[in-house]
This record gives sequence, structure tokens and C-alpha cells, in this order.
Amino acid sequence: MAHRWTNTMTARDVTAERHWLNRRQIMAGLGGLAVAGLAGRAQAADGLTPNSWEEITNYNNYYEFGTGKEDPARYAGDLTIAPWSVQIDGMVDRPGAYGLDDILSKMTIEERIYRFRCVEAWSMVVPWSGFELADLLEMAGVQSGATHVAFETVLRPDEMPGVSRNVLEWPYVEGLRLDEAMHPLTIMATGIYGRDIPRQNGAPLRLVVPWKYGYKSIKSVVRVTLTDKEPPTSWNKANAREYGFYSNVNPTVDHPRWSQATEREIGGGLFAKRKPTLVFNGYDEVASLYEGMDLTVNH
Repeated sequence: MAHRWTNTMTARDVTAERHWLNRRQIMAGLGGLAVAGLAGRAQAADGLTPNSWEEITNYNNYYEFGTGKEDPARYAGDLTIAPWSVQIDGMVDRPGAYGLDDILSKMTIEERIYRFRCVEAWSMVVPWSGFELADLLEMAGVQSGATHVAFETVLRPDEMPGVSRNVLEWPYVEGLRLDEAMHPLTIMATGIYGRDIPRQNGAPLRLVVPWKYGYKSIKSVVRVTLTDKEPPTSWNKANAREYGFYSNVNPTVDHPRWSQATEREIGGGLFAKRKPTLVFNGYDEVASLYEGMDLTVNH
């Protein structure tokens, strides 16, 4: 049941990793003059330009490895990612530990080039590959009455130096409403730029929900639970005033300590202007999920 969503950007719109360096060297050598052929290859179909492999893999949050943006890339190399299994339980017909290889053999891997917006008010564009979460849930058989999906990140203190700090309650947990989880935009990512997803970005399997702030897209998932109750989520437990359960990108609802009206594009350069934040991060097709909700408050 893949291909529920029509992607306006495809693998053809993504500059291969080896071309990024070449393009930047040429552009620098020409003093910034546009080279139509090369620049066009780097630009996506709707005008978005995917960030480079270096930017995507060296600027991220994964607090299990430290709170610095470069800590995940520095320390995640020791994380064991094979073999890997995902426990799917709760209100499902076929609960159990599903091996990742078995999961992937039944899934259709698609290219999804998505905007990524962090609650910290920075953004990037990531060329993911992965499969729709809906297909994984249907494989396990969602029972009638289930309303939410809970997720849990792997916890290995001997491989994750960041968990020695009480930044959050470990393991990291997240959740979605079932209709959000089943939406075609919601994917389980397995790769970036056509390569296996790196450990610092959530290898070997992470959630990606592009209309929500990045902390909702839980990394290195080892458990998925179907439930009839709203599940606890790590940042909401840590500070409910600042981090709601829904966490939809909304420029009109500020974080208590900073504005969400604009965002800083990673890779834009020291003097790049901030750009306006888009409602739902630009994915207006999800608006119907929230009809009747007051979106002017931090849910």
C-alpha cells in the first residue's frame, strides 16, 4: 500500500554526495556565479535545495550522545545497529519482535525529500529514503479501538555516553495519534541520500513526521505500541509548558523563550536572512487532521 503520497521531489532532484563538493568548488572558483546545469541539479522540484551530507550528518540533536550539535557524529559510532529488531505490541493482532531485515523485505522503500524544522528555530532539507509507517502498522494488524501509537528509542548506557546526564528521562519516548501515524507523509526512514542512515541520524530506523518539530521524529526505534490512550512523550514530561504532545510547526505559537515566526536555514551562511516559518512546515495536506482544534495554543 505504498505510494499513497505523490512526492513532487524525486531522487533525480538530489545532487549525489560526490557532486556537492564539486559544485561548491566550482561555484567558489567562479566567485559565486551561477552554473545553471550544476545548480539546477541541486535544486528540488518545488524550489527546495537539499542540504549536504556533511550538514545533515554533523548538525543534529541526539541527546543520548550529548547535547552538542556535533556530539552525535562524534560519539554515535559505537552504537550497535545489527542485528536489530522492533517490538510491536499493544493493540495489534500480531504482536512480537520483528527483525529489521524481515520488515524491510515486506516494505516498499521510497525517496522522500522533506523540510525538517527544529523547535530551536533552525531548519534544513533532507533527502530521506524509507517506507510509510502505515505499512508497518498494517503488517502488525491494528485493532479496533486503538487511537495512538507510542515509540521508544534504544537505551544502551554503555554505548550512549549522553544518558549519564539527567537531561531527560530515559529511554526517549514519543507518540502520535493514530491518524497522524497513518498519514502518507509519516515514514520510517532507513536512509539519507540513498545511503544507509548514519547512527547519529537515528540508524537503523527512525520516524520522520515532516509537519512537526524535529523532536517528534524519534530515532533508533526499538518499540512501537498501539494504545487507546495518549502516550507520554519525553519532552512533554520534561517541560509540558514548553513542549506539547502535538508539536505541530506553527509560526503563530511561540516557544515560551523564543519566537517561532522565522527560522535559520542550516548551510545558509553567516549573513543569510532568516526565512518565515510555514504553518505545518509547509505541508498543508495535514490541516484536516486538526479541524476543530485550537491551534493558537501549545498542545
